[in-house]
Amino acid sequence: MEETRVFAAAGEAVQVNAEQADGAVHVNEITQVSELRAVRKQFSKFGWMFFAGTVVIFAAQLITMLIAELVNPEWSNNPNVSLLLSMLPMYLIGIPVLILLLKLIPAQAPERHRMKGGHFAVAAIMCYAVMYIANLAGTLLTTLLGILKGGAVENEMMNLTSQLNLGMIFFFTVICAPIIEEFVFRKMIVDRILYYGEGAAIMLSGFMFGLFHGNMNQFVYATALGIFLAFLYVKTGNLKITIALHMMINFMGGVVSTFVIRLIDLDAYMAYLSEGVGSAMNYIMDNLAGWIVYFVYIAFVFGVMLAGGILIIVFLAGRKFRLRKGAVVIPKGEGFRTAILNWGMAMYCIFWIAMIVMQLFQ
Repeated sequence: MEETRVFAAAGEAVQVNAEQADGAVHVNEITQVSELRAVRKQFSKFGWMFFAGTVVIFAAQLITMLIAELVNPEWSNNPNVSLLLSMLPMYLIGIPVLILLLKLIPAQAPERHRMKGGHFAVAAIMCYAVMYIANLAGTLLTTLLGILKGGAVENEMMNLTSQLNLGMIFFFTVICAPIIEEFVFRKMIVDRILYYGEGAAIMLSGFMFGLFHGNMNQFVYATALGIFLAFLYVKTGNLKITIALHMMINFMGGVVSTFVIRLIDLDAYMAYLSEGVGSAMNYIMDNLAGWIVYFVYIAFVFGVMLAGGILIIVFLAGRKFRLRKGAVVIPKGEGFRTAILNWGMAMYCIFWIAMIVMQLFQ
């Protein structure tokens, strides 16, 4: 069967003929400069949509904060209220506007494939490993950056969650964030970039997801996790799978970790430790149940990192992560310049990189 797709980009179009026979897709590689320019404009349009959505999100949050300050200045001192004033404008105004803008771009959903329970369990272990290993790498990176700048890099997310009600953390990180983020950063991105190949869709999904977090502490692991979840979505076509995994990740990383840290009260422990090892040991014995839970959690984290890391190596060696080309093949060496070095994507990247840099020097 032969189908013709037209990709409009700033008044130009790239016409692609894709033949499908016996499950194989015969693609056309871009050979003309004019075609490459048209594809770059399409990526630029995509970037402008995300940049516009980002501006709307920040504007909605700023206006909400200003109104709240006028109504009751004390709200800004309550972390739970501050979180509501930040999240609600984004989820109720900014994200819907972004979705409406992205729907103006043609989409092609991945083929749907069923995932067995055993495969889901393996994917979950690998997903945890990706998150924990990348989080460790991100922590090391921010530590090094802190040494270079002469002061520690503040982990805003950790500082915030340490003050929040656990119910609030559960609602926003386990329920709201996975559903909304998977829809926007997996489905809305992958479905619109899949024309250019699974690799391009997966990498762009992870990279844009990582930048959207706006701080270095989360950028590394959010990018790695986004890439892995995008791969799963591309191969299964089932967003429910990535949402479920995202919920599990956020539950362990947001709710369980916060609960465990509060059980042992690290600040109190450090205070006793400053008085001597004996005082610290007495504190541990007085709060033994909490410390047992803490060490069980740490054992789980390292166990998952080891098991998941081995599984990832095995899958890489067995070439289980092979990616298919899209209906349009961007020439080798032109991928980054075409997808990122355009006005729309550049504006999105510059905005969020600036936010990350500002966070580093707070």
